Amino acid sequence: MTTTERLAVELAARMPAGWADVISAVDRARFVPARVWVYDENNEPQPLDRDVDPRRWWRVVYSDTAIMTQFDDGATVWPDTTGEHPTSSASQPSLMLDMLAALDVREGHRVLEIGTGTGYHAALLATRLGDDAVTSIEIDATVAQQARANLAATGHTPTVVTGDGAAGYPGGAPYDRVVATASVRPGELPYPWVTQVRPGGVIVTPWGPDYHNGVLARLVVAGDGTASGRLSGNLAFMRLRAQQDTLCPLDDGETGDAWETTTSLWVYEVVGEFSGALAVGLLVPRCHKIVEDDPDDAYHHLVRVHDPVTGSWATVDVHRGAAAYPVRQHGPRRLWDEIEHAHAWWVTHDRPTYTRLGVTVTDTEQWTWLDHPDQRVATTWTGNSDQ
Repeated sequence: MTTTERLAVELAARMPAGWADVISAVDRARFVPARVWVYDENNEPQPLDRDVDPRRWWRVVYSDTAIMTQFDDGATVWPDTTGEHPTSSASQPSLMLDMLAALDVREGHRVLEIGTGTGYHAALLATRLGDDAVTSIEIDATVAQQARANLAATGHTPTVVTGDGAAGYPGGAPYDRVVATASVRPGELPYPWVTQVRPGGVIVTPWGPDYHNGVLARLVVAGDGTASGRLSGNLAFMRLRAQQDTLCPLDDGETGDAWETTTSLWVYEVVGEFSGALAVGLLVPRCHKIVEDDPDDAYHHLVRVHDPVTGSWATVDVHRGAAAYPVRQHGPRRLWDEIEHAHAWWVTHDRPTYTRLGVTVTDTEQWTWLDHPDQRVATTWTGNSDQ
């Protein structure tokens, strides 16, 4: 059994119909640089060099592991581990398969991929559909150049364009499918993706608010220029570059005078509960959260939320067994109050799971809905069909 076949076996439980032979045929190692970063058990990036530790490098490449290939648009140079934003990667194969399952490509389909990365995903699509059926766009010229080289070296010749994926690639439209390997915020799905897909075609993209890990959105394009569909999955991808945000301050971020109150809310439901946290993220936009564990007390946690745009912040000091927890808030937004209101909405609607949510996109607005597009949860006015 070859190493690529072993990877296919490891992924068998998540393998969509028609993809097992493709996974076995395309060697992931041919697309992964010798020097990369891999996250450790504490979610910290660690450098990995094929020439220094070949056994571990090969084990990682042929496992269900995400591999970081660039931080901070290339400004952070390997083996530096202080990078803030991962900006290119070889995606975790199982999540990639979930996206391919949602994409549901068929013979004769033409696909636009947003975010070429290493070129591995484009190679899979080209193997399944043919080189002429696949167009991939990559915003980073260096990454795009390396992807072209990787693809050529493995006998694949899809069209690889250097450009901003948010604009799509009208030169190859209309497409049957658009798949993004970078996530978008609620209300910020680029409308050109909709206009470049034929009616009945599908858009698949990681999607989610700053507050939440993220989900998968699968939208079907209608003849009237709208796209709509439900949410599924649990996956985290890096943002489109135009949507990257300033990270929350980790040190001395909560300075200045603060309003001091208490909360009796079961904090887990707005922090750790997947669907509850997603509801909060939808209703409290531009809000990032950090949960800090106390190394000396497993039942003590500090929840920190920030809006990097306004500088607003809030903290909640959570001790298990306490009747109420201290809350401090500062800035023009009272973020914890907003979070409690969002939680109240979720409870009032019987704590709906995230799979009951969907998204609709038009040329003038985008909204999230519960059960049906007419039952809106949150609306964002875009006002510009080019954005």
